[in-house]
Amino acid sequence: MTLDLPLIWAGLIAVAIIAYVILDGFDLGVGMLFPLFKREDERDTLMNSVAPVWDGNETWLILGGGGLLAAFPLAYSIVLPALYAPITLMLLGLIFRGVAFEFRWRTTSWKRVWDYAFAIGSVLAAFTQGVALGGLIQGIKVVDRAYAGGWWDWLSPFSLATGFALAAGYCLLGACWLIIKTDGEIQARCYGYARRLAIVLVGMIGVVSLWTPFLDAKFLARWFTWPNIALTAPMPLLVLVAAWALWRGLRDKGREKQPFLAALALFVLSYIGLGISFWPLMLPPSITIWDAAAPDISLGFLLVGALVLLPVILAYTGYAYWVFRGKVDKHAGYH
Repeated sequence: MTLDLPLIWAGLIAVAIIAYVILDGFDLGVGMLFPLFKREDERDTLMNSVAPVWDGNETWLILGGGGLLAAFPLAYSIVLPALYAPITLMLLGLIFRGVAFEFRWRTTSWKRVWDYAFAIGSVLAAFTQGVALGGLIQGIKVVDRAYAGGWWDWLSPFSLATGFALAAGYCLLGACWLIIKTDGEIQARCYGYARRLAIVLVGMIGVVSLWTPFLDAKFLARWFTWPNIALTAPMPLLVLVAAWALWRGLRDKGREKQPFLAALALFVLSYIGLGISFWPLMLPPSITIWDAAAPDISLGFLLVGALVLLPVILAYTGYAYWVFRGKVDKHAGYH
């Protein structure tokens, strides 16, 4: 039996992307919530809630980007020039956040500056990730296997909507994470923030979901023609179930983990819905997974390395979350 290596690598990259979104998403969300907490001890607690894991979370971004370059070089060579601006801004935002983690604890006079760097970097990274996603979904102009669009093609009402939706979703994940990791006044405020953000996110999921099929005839056919509709119809119902579980967890305060898990379910279901629209495309509207893939001999060689690397990343990630489980120590500092 011959392995479909392009399909396997598409699956690995898809897993890396959703792992990054759900893991780095909540710590970006904590950063975006940072300005809402004015006291220094509150901000210390927020930063300590993600300090042990944030850098490990971003490993998945490197894996996804590096895997795309190695396994799908054509897709990488098209996506990068098409989305230079949002990707560059995203990286700048992540750099500011990373520096803020280190410098905020080492200074007194500049501490407020690094507070702003942490918050602004988080907002910038989250929003531009959503904008880049919207630019990808709406399609990239390709001629002769090269990007043929303009500098601003990524910027549209749809991409701005996806940017806002992803930022709101990350804020919700951040609030739900803080419900798990904190108690007292911070936790009580996060319950309130999460309720409002849940309404915003579910509304934006509805808007983007209804908008996406009308961007491309292939998307429309995938969702609304028979027999496809028999397979896709359960997706909105599952989203409603996850939204109900989220709201119930936020209403009944004894269920600290339920809101976070339900919010993760909303992200995963939205991601699956995106995959349904895209399949078998790597880059809408015309580049498929097999069109974009590297030669099988290269993919096979890379797969051996991935099979060694992935268990190590998973083991490290799981161990880090296990070691730093439980509530944040209010008196600890990031060193």
